[in-house]
Amino acid sequence: MLKIIKKIINRSINNEINYKTAINLLKESNGILLDVRSKQEYEETHLPGAINISLYDIKQEIEKKIPNKNETIIVYCETGSRSKQAKTILEQINYKNVYNLKNGINSI
Repeated sequence: MLKIIKKIINRSINNEINYKTAINLLKESNGILLDVRSKQEYEETHLPGAINISLYDIKQEIEKKIPNKNETIIVYCETGSRSKQAKTILEQINYKNVYNLKNGINSI
């Protein structure tokens, strides 16, 4: 059990990336940029090419929009808080390559 917890903690720390790294990773992997803010926040402003699934809908919607659990996914929100939660949820349901945009859209 302790090994599993350590693995989760290390993965969480290692998978928080800045905007420049996120852009490079998206180019290299042809990954997906996932905005986990509300629909209203997304409609007001979002990063180019991002799809929107709010944090509160992620468990119900993710497999419909991103069925490949090996897909590279970069999650973001306003400040990085909701996207950290989304990253944890995605990892719990076996998505393998999930990254959190450190400090969210405010970091850009």
